[in-house]
Amino acid sequence: MPGADQIWLELADEADASEQLRRILPIATALFAAERHAVQISEELANRYEEIDLLYAISETLGRTLRLEEAAQRIVRDVSDVVGASRASIMVYDDETDELRTVAARGFNTDPVLPVDAGDEMSVAAQVWRESRVIVHDPRHPTAENLRLAPERGYRGEAFVSVPICYAAPGAAPHCIGVINLTDRVGPDAFSDRDIKLLTAIANQIGVAIENARLAARDLKQNRLHRELELAHDLQLRLLPSPSVLHGYAEVAARCRPADSVGGDFYTFSRLGGGRVGVMIGDVSSHGFSAALVMALVLSAAGIHAATSFTPDETLTALLESLSTELSSTEMYLSVFYGVLDPDGSHLVYASAGHPHAFRVPAQGDPQRLETTAPPLGLAAKGSIERRDVEWHKGSDLLCLWTDGLVEARNPDGQPFGEARLLDAIVSRRHLPMEQIVEGVFSEADTWTANPTDDRTLLVMRV
Repeated sequence: MPGADQIWLELADEADASEQLRRILPIATALFAAERHAVQISEELANRYEEIDLLYAISETLGRTLRLEEAAQRIVRDVSDVVGASRASIMVYDDETDELRTVAARGFNTDPVLPVDAGDEMSVAAQVWRESRVIVHDPRHPTAENLRLAPERGYRGEAFVSVPICYAAPGAAPHCIGVINLTDRVGPDAFSDRDIKLLTAIANQIGVAIENARLAARDLKQNRLHRELELAHDLQLRLLPSPSVLHGYAEVAARCRPADSVGGDFYTFSRLGGGRVGVMIGDVSSHGFSAALVMALVLSAAGIHAATSFTPDETLTALLESLSTELSSTEMYLSVFYGVLDPDGSHLVYASAGHPHAFRVPAQGDPQRLETTAPPLGLAAKGSIERRDVEWHKGSDLLCLWTDGLVEARNPDGQPFGEARLLDAIVSRRHLPMEQIVEGVFSEADTWTANPTDDRTLLVMRV
């Protein structure tokens, strides 16, 4: 029967066979052709169903997890089953190292597999990533390129396909973020056009998943870092003493605002017995974590030396000796003021290692600068720190100490807040409670400078 191999038509009555055959043959041929077409359609639908089911399964996998490695491993398994490849891998580009690393594989162990340099001229995957195009190789094809694949790569088949995994952010051009590779076909050693179309569709799905996983990991890392910085900020501020330490001895208010989460500004005060009060403020020559570590060392050592020394110059000298190694190795230095107020003796004894931001503000009249008595610690030579005595009026004089970040902060026109403006803000409030003075000064400073770049600290005290 024409068009139907291995099928024939037998007629029982040969008398009029030619006429019967002429009438019956077209009908039978059409019936068998329709049946064959139906079988082909059924097979095609079955194959399409397998592909559609794969795409749906991948969507389900990607929707259930943000862990890239876990999702990629399931995708590699399902894709290789449908396409008929016993060896497959997904590689993702790492922009920090400029390499393609294997995140999932089937048919080989990924432990000894090293990342591939994105510029590797001998790597097909690297070429696919650089050019964002599919490379399919069928060695039996007459125009197939001789790729001279190294035998140590362990391929059992010669045909392979590598498809770029691309992602396009809204409004942006697509860019390649990885590669999916398949080889070692089960059955005919070649990949069909339908295989490539399916792999391309899968690669587009994977691209979105990879980018989502990256964003989720980046957000998680940033959130963790943010929490750690908040914890470091809180811990550093807890190192600073509460005004309640001097309850009954003095009125004091202080505020320290690091430019970063942590900084190098510090202050401390303590009771020294006999009604005396010790107060210290300092500024490490940097800010951030390195300055914060030095600041913590200074606070720890300051408490010990203040309790065992008789005069402020002895305290700063002992502090210099205990910190000399750290200051030398970090190439940092710090300005520091330390004063002891003795209300019964009506005087302030202090030593200032390169810290000029210290003033006595009387109840009437102009502020008096408390001049420095030595270079900053880390620059001062041993034995160079001196002390000064200043007259003190109990219950009326203010001791005002700050760090340079407060006066050097600039407004949008580039003008610094300045020492004169700061002193005016203090003098105009000198009869107010200590906390109101600090609050008022910082309010003016914040209005002047919205985004300060250095740590800012202010301490005011009345004994």
